[in-house]
Amino acid sequence: MSSIPNRSTFEAAYSGVAPWDIGRPQKRLIDAADQIRGSVLDAGCGTGDISLFLAGRGCTVTGIDYLDEPIRRAKLKAADRGATMTFLVQDATKLTEWNEQFDNTVDSGLFHVFSDDDRRKYVAGLAHVLKPGGRVFLMCFSAEEPGTQGPRRISEQELRDAFAQGWQIESIEPARFEVRPDLKDLNFSEGGPKAWFATIRRSGSA
Repeated sequence: MSSIPNRSTFEAAYSGVAPWDIGRPQKRLIDAADQIRGSVLDAGCGTGDISLFLAGRGCTVTGIDYLDEPIRRAKLKAADRGATMTFLVQDATKLTEWNEQFDNTVDSGLFHVFSDDDRRKYVAGLAHVLKPGGRVFLMCFSAEEPGTQGPRRISEQELRDAFAQGWQIESIEPARFEVRPDLKDLNFSEGGPKAWFATIRRSGSA
């Protein structure tokens, strides 16, 4: 269904509790929430914590993930909380096939899983589903994080290059991913893996 590499790795992670599934949105996304209004695509939504958070703030949210299990869990969370939103099994590299459009996209840890080719497809898809003037709020692993454990590292220049055509980069700021404290075998930087938090606007008038 998807060209994202290491599908079995992600399926294995969701056979238990995935290392990145901290039970709440990343703090950096919570801090940006006042900028996120209207309709939102949560790309790579996992088990739905960001989607639920934004829906609770009045946004109309569609969460997508390319695996069945996290979407199943996200739907259960929404049902338990009486929340109304849409969760779909959907390949984020095929967004150009959609007719839906959104005011914003949030991406917490999806961009850094892609190969170069899939990254181009993903960014093209974001341009397709975002309204002119719409924003992407994107958090990814930084090349400043030492070692190789975890996902692919992304340099600031790679981010700028990926969104060079048809986008306006409003900010790229250093950040940290929060991680589950019970996972003692993760050897990331003290304070959490180094990350980038980027706010990127699709060119054109809203």
